[in-house]
Amino acid sequence: MEILELIRSNLLTPIILFFLFGIVAARIKSDLKIPEAISEFLPIYLLAAIGLHGGIEMRNTGFENMLIPMFVAIGLSLLFTLNHYQILRRIGKLNIFDSYALASTYGAVGAVHFSVGLSFLNNHGVTSEGYIAAILAVLEPLAFIMAIFLTNMAVSKQIKAKKKSFEGDGGSACIDVGLRQTQAKLFQVLHESITGKAIVILLGSIVIGYMIGEEGFGSIRIVFDEMFTGAIVIFMIEMGIIAGKRLDDIKKVGIFLTAFAIIVPVFNGTIGVVVSTMLGLSIGGAVMFGLLMASASFIAAPAVLRHAIPQAKPSLYITSALGITFPFNIIVTLPILFTISVFLHTGEEVIGLFQYVAEVFR
Repeated sequence: MEILELIRSNLLTPIILFFLFGIVAARIKSDLKIPEAISEFLPIYLLAAIGLHGGIEMRNTGFENMLIPMFVAIGLSLLFTLNHYQILRRIGKLNIFDSYALASTYGAVGAVHFSVGLSFLNNHGVTSEGYIAAILAVLEPLAFIMAIFLTNMAVSKQIKAKKKSFEGDGGSACIDVGLRQTQAKLFQVLHESITGKAIVILLGSIVIGYMIGEEGFGSIRIVFDEMFTGAIVIFMIEMGIIAGKRLDDIKKVGIFLTAFAIIVPVFNGTIGVVVSTMLGLSIGGAVMFGLLMASASFIAAPAVLRHAIPQAKPSLYITSALGITFPFNIIVTLPILFTISVFLHTGEEVIGLFQYVAEVFR
């Protein structure tokens, strides 16, 4: 199926249509909004459903089978975060704080992206390796911790560079205080990232899914399986409303950041699909792996970065991730990644090349 046709058919799915409906509702200044109680409940429900399926899949396939894909995903996430920073700092000429905040936002992963990706595959009758949900849980805080560590290292270097301008014990005391604050901030971010409700519910559900298996899941299947798509549809209305309200902010991020928010996710996602295919993941698994690499965090990012890198402008990383990347990813990038994955898995010459490369690495 051609990419344009796949994009067109994707536009006509309930999830995308309700997302666009939310944008329209926001633009006409309707008073439509999702009740706060439901808004709080839906992300927890979606993460629980993803985690349960992931835990069951881990039990069926074996924990050891996910180790290599997980370590590769960690390596790519860190590599992409560093690459994002270089692009934003050197080409975009952004300051250190905005560069690291945006780099971590696009190095992290988005649970909402993941939910939409699962629904997209389901619409096409394609399954994926459920243990990718565990990779989602691991990658969620990773890029933030790395970016914040590097930011604090840069600030520490600036503090040390000014040491010569201070004389006596007063200067040393200032340096010590600055370093202690850096260490405290890192510990706080690490704690908040790991104990945040998104990670806790996802990891907890993975463990529960692993423990109960297929038999235990049968009694709750109607809630966490058959109702999954319907819950995403309602959630997409809210995401559309939020994105619609931020459309006016797009002009604030500028042409460079708009291009960055579109090109970089497609590039990262394509690399993710190619690498995961070489690792032996299925068509759907490669799409979900690539989508993790392509996604940007717009839920966890504001909560973490506002405290960890307060000097960074939230209008940049929230608007670019939610107002530009998210709509583009679920409408355009997903079909592109799916098409690439199908081609890589069905092209005999490509499969032969990947098998050869796999044998070399073994």
